Amino acid sequence: MKIKYTHQITTMKKLAVLLSIPLLLLSCGNNVEGKSIEELIESENLPEIRARKTELSKEQSDLTEKLDKLDQAIDRLDKTRRLDLVEIQQISDTLFKHYAEVQGDVATDENIVIYSEFSGILQDLRVEEGQQVNKGQVLAKIDDGGLSSELAQLETQATLAKTTFERQKRLWEQNIGSEMQYLEAKTNYESMQNSVNRLKSQLDKTIVRAPFSGIVDEVLTEQGEVVSPGQSQILRLVSLKNMYVEAAVPENYLNTVRKGTDVIVEISSLNREFEGEIRRVGNTINPNNRSFNIQVAVPNENGMIKPNQIATIRLNDYTAENAIIIPENALLKNSQGESVVFTLQEKEGEDNIGTAKRKIVETGYSYKNKIEITSGLETGETLIVEGAKNLRDGQEVKIRN
Repeated sequence: MKIKYTHQITTMKKLAVLLSIPLLLLSCGNNVEGKSIEELIESENLPEIRARKTELSKEQSDLTEKLDKLDQAIDRLDKTRRLDLVEIQQISDTLFKHYAEVQGDVATDENIVIYSEFSGILQDLRVEEGQQVNKGQVLAKIDDGGLSSELAQLETQATLAKTTFERQKRLWEQNIGSEMQYLEAKTNYESMQNSVNRLKSQLDKTIVRAPFSGIVDEVLTEQGEVVSPGQSQILRLVSLKNMYVEAAVPENYLNTVRKGTDVIVEISSLNREFEGEIRRVGNTINPNNRSFNIQVAVPNENGMIKPNQIATIRLNDYTAENAIIIPENALLKNSQGESVVFTLQEKEGEDNIGTAKRKIVETGYSYKNKIEITSGLETGETLIVEGAKNLRDGQEVKIRN
């Protein structure tokens, strides 16, 4: 807390003098009748006592007036007097952006658990945790239970059916043979081919492939275990490339938040910030919390951002060009609840000395210890940003460089 040296010194001087007056008069005891104060009190002469008090009060008033004049002269002439120290800032206009903050979670659509699509023994697990894999790469194989042998037989029969069909087709084109023979050969071939394709599809389910490029985050089934379609989790595959932050935004921001709105994403656990824009805005309002969802893509070149990390999204819901912005701590409130600031007028001929001027202002949005002034201040004025709390309008102050 600052000490007001000038006022305290002046007040102490006055108190010392005022307290010394009665003592001096008491010690001297001089009056027109030669009576001391004690003698006057012992006489119990009320008119004389009142007259003496009036006389002393007038002397005290005269002395106080003289002391005030001397103090004023000292303040004017003493170049080393102690004044309240203040810090100042030149007021200029600038671009001001206000942000509303909402909490979100890091997510990715490429974070899945791969389930078995075939019933059998996990015969060959070809990857391990932490391994980078490419899209389409074989991750594991499940025992086909003899389907491959059955497929070989079907393919042989399908080849024979194809040969028979092609022969009947040539004969039919030469008007040899009956139409029924031709149709039977064609139907048999198509049926065999469909059986081959169906069995190939089943066999393909015994091979577990990577649906996208990523990292094997966790192996959930050991080699040799029996797996069942739709029930057995084989492994978790994660890609950290296409990451985004998803957050719920209160519905009162519907008019200011849209696709392409500028945002700042902060991930406090990594102490990092990203500038971006909203890539998706939800089309429904959640009736439970009256909010809608948004998504913001975030870069992740070094792979440090992980799914389910907590993130803060700052939505740019207000922008003002040529705005006057001041520190919030420079803004005061008076007894009427009005917003007050102090500006400085430097005194000519005195370095770093000025006069504080009180101004009532109107405010707008505030963000990160800064507040917008909508009226009451002009660019080019000098604002007192530190030391204004105990100032009076017109008080002289010293600038702290």
